[in-house]
Amino acid sequence: MSIWQTIISNLPEVEGPSQKILSFREKMKWTGIVLVIFFILGLMPLFGLGINALQRFETLSIILGAEFGSIISLGIGPIVTASIVLQLLNGSGIWKFDLATPEGKKTFQGTQKFLALFFILFESAIYVFLGGLAPAEQFKGTGFYFQLQLILIFQLFLGGLLILFLDEVVSKWGFGSGISLFIAAGVSKSLFIQAFNWLPGPSGLAGVTYSSGAVPAFFQSLVSGDVTTALIMMFAVLFTILVFVIAVYAQAMKVEIPLSFGMVRGHGIRWPLSFIYTSNIPVILVAALVANFQLWGRLLQNIGYPLLGTFSSTSGQPISGFVYWLQGPDIVRSILQQHTLIIGFAPYLQALVYVMFFILGSVMFSIFWVQTAGMDAKSQAKQMISSGLQIPGFRKDERVLERLLNRYIWPLTIMGGMTVGFLAAFADITGALGSGTGILLTVMIVYRLYEDIARQHMMDMNPMMRKFMGG
Repeated sequence: MSIWQTIISNLPEVEGPSQKILSFREKMKWTGIVLVIFFILGLMPLFGLGINALQRFETLSIILGAEFGSIISLGIGPIVTASIVLQLLNGSGIWKFDLATPEGKKTFQGTQKFLALFFILFESAIYVFLGGLAPAEQFKGTGFYFQLQLILIFQLFLGGLLILFLDEVVSKWGFGSGISLFIAAGVSKSLFIQAFNWLPGPSGLAGVTYSSGAVPAFFQSLVSGDVTTALIMMFAVLFTILVFVIAVYAQAMKVEIPLSFGMVRGHGIRWPLSFIYTSNIPVILVAALVANFQLWGRLLQNIGYPLLGTFSSTSGQPISGFVYWLQGPDIVRSILQQHTLIIGFAPYLQALVYVMFFILGSVMFSIFWVQTAGMDAKSQAKQMISSGLQIPGFRKDERVLERLLNRYIWPLTIMGGMTVGFLAAFADITGALGSGTGILLTVMIVYRLYEDIARQHMMDMNPMMRKFMGG
């Protein structure tokens, strides 16, 4: 065994269950426990924190499943970054893994965990030393300041480890994955607050202070005669609902391939291939990539090297450089505030670049994910053949099934990636509550979670179904 294999095989991990399939109640219990722990960790502030320059990036923190200023300020960022780097290395052939064998899959997973641990430590140090999360200014210039920096890094590293292991707990003992669960939890909380928070928020266009939530602010602005603010709030809610409806409809679309059981004459099933074939994974990776660019841009500006662009000192929004084009402009709000469709060429161009980046990025990561997650035609055909399935009217041959699946999988991969990328960007540029990526991810995560729970419940109710599914 090589040194590298020895290292990745001895990394700490959460032990999986001894039984092959857990009961519905057991999975629900562990999923609920992890969710409660996640919310508690988000309420634990960092000891010694004086400056929280990342607090303005609330939208990015939601996508990263983080709570800036708490012990889980890193969120899922290091895990997703490790996944992005490894997929790019594997997809480009620089570091190739044989994912068709159990040993290759184990090596891939071990390497991904090692990279995640590296990025947890690396991002912890970057956040602190570049001033994103720093001790109070009064300690600067003293030896105690450096000690506080090390304490902050240790806390961030500890929080990153907890998120990494909580993700493993959900993957092995609960429903879905911890990454998806943390994103859905953060977005749901943010969406509820932005919609129904009755506490006072920023002043409206007429100088009147309304509630922070869009729904109460809508009625308050109508009563005060502020039609512009009322329209902004109304369209924010309407576009949020629209994105929800489209996402649910797209998630429910499927292509069903008729297959028969070779050993049982006259019996068959329809094997479903979802229109959004790679689910929410591509848009998670694109959103995390955008979030990392913006966070790095802000941290580099703090130390006087705005290589990725500059940010406004008042609003914290990107105003120039590469990060400016990765910021989705609120086109609808600008049109309503200026009472005209002619709001300048720059916002429309920025919106176009933003949408195209999300679409192309989602397609690219969809292709990488299909190749690395065993969702390609060859892997699917092998799985079907091992289950005793074949195409009606054809002999039981894996190559025949693979050719049939290739007609559907690659078009679904590309079209599904384009759809999720467009929906996420569309929600952002129309001013939907929360973030477009967050809304889309939540819909797809909850829908997939519902399918997993329904499937598990069916297996618990029908022991014969458990045997058929391999239990």
